Amino acid sequence: MTQSDPQFSATVTALAALGHDARLSIFRLLVRAGEEGLIVGEIGAHLGLAPSTLAHHLNALVGAGLVVQEKRGREVINRADFAAMRRMIGYLSEECCMGVAPVAEQAGARAG
Repeated sequence: MTQSDPQFSATVTALAALGHDARLSIFRLLVRAGEEGLIVGEIGAHLGLAPSTLAHHLNALVGAGLVVQEKRGREVINRADFAAMRRMIGYLSEECCMGVAPVAEQAGARAG
């Protein structure tokens, strides 16, 4: 669980992208849409976002690996990347309830 761990870096990037209210709303909408996804216009209609603003936020989510896009003719289908979401949730919860040694014990173990 260090900063050099690739999953640590991916999780930081994903959480940073989700740290904006519009991006979190977009991602949650895409999660609700499921594997079918939504075209850009549908996302904008649901959330009341201007096309340029929406494009900016979708690019950030794609860059963070949370959304995948598929071009179908003139439309772009946007889907939540459920595998990436599961990896992030798994990383956040993999050590759940395992306990944490007091800092003094950790320092003593390193010194001895």
